[in-house]
Amino acid sequence: MKLKGLFVVFLVLALTTLAGAQTVGIGTSNPGSIYHSAGSAIAKVANEKAGIKATIQPYASPTVYIPATNAGELQFGLGNIFEVTLAYEGKEFYEGRPTKELRLVAIIFPLRNGLFVRKDSKYKTVADLKGQRMPDGYTAQKTIPPLVDAAYGTAGLTRADFKGVQVPNVSASVDAFIAGKIEGFFFAMGSAKVREADAAVGIRAIPFNTGPEAQKALDRHFPGSYFRVEKAGPDNPGVYEPCNSIAYDALIFASAKTPDDMVYKLTKAMFENKADMVATFAPMNLFEQKDMAKKTRIPYHNGAIKFYQEKGLWPPKH
Repeated sequence: MKLKGLFVVFLVLALTTLAGAQTVGIGTSNPGSIYHSAGSAIAKVANEKAGIKATIQPYASPTVYIPATNAGELQFGLGNIFEVTLAYEGKEFYEGRPTKELRLVAIIFPLRNGLFVRKDSKYKTVADLKGQRMPDGYTAQKTIPPLVDAAYGTAGLTRADFKGVQVPNVSASVDAFIAGKIEGFFFAMGSAKVREADAAVGIRAIPFNTGPEAQKALDRHFPGSYFRVEKAGPDNPGVYEPCNSIAYDALIFASAKTPDDMVYKLTKAMFENKADMVATFAPMNLFEQKDMAKKTRIPYHNGAIKFYQEKGLWPPKH
């Protein structure tokens, strides 16, 4: 009987250890993307500060891992407010497939998107690129075409005004650019892939028009986006003088099935360890603790709400 009792104790301890060692998945885009880099910074804090054994799991795009998180196959994922809202509500390319199990954890920072050309090219404005070879398609990243529509719309143009070169995602567009197959590309500013292009061939960001008609183009094609002034500096490769980017919020989301305590711990670790995240990925400098909770059409996870209530950040003020 004593041996049997000891066996039960050892079995319980073993199961507890296995449960504690369970790896938590954070869905991100491919290496070189802004989500992959930011996810790496968040995973490091999760492991070192929150006691969560987290690992990033890269996919072709959020279009792939948003449904996986909704189903509880991943505990967390990184995305942007535009696409995650469409997914939650089952609109556009998520038509008929609403992801109602998604829960918001935190706003991370503004995603600043730029249009880049070679540094020594003749192109100075979006309009200058009319008729040139530019990336298109984005079959594995369906949130990009409306962003491209918005960017071209700031100059009164559409994708039909360019020679579209088909690419599956933005990372592939950078590879095509470096190879000389296209004249420009769209990408998140400050990301590893942008640095790669700058090191390979030298790049320059093209400014966007910001007048009333340009803002209407953003509102029409990519609701929730806005213009943001970018300054030259080591964290902004390709920017040599102040210019405007198209920005919208990046965020981390979870499944409703992700345990409340796990979400609470991760939210707390992010709030308390900004410097550690910045040390891993410099654009995390744009992360603002006071803006982690904003008004959205996506419900927040209960674990995150608990933390924000403790910090006086709930309900969101803006």
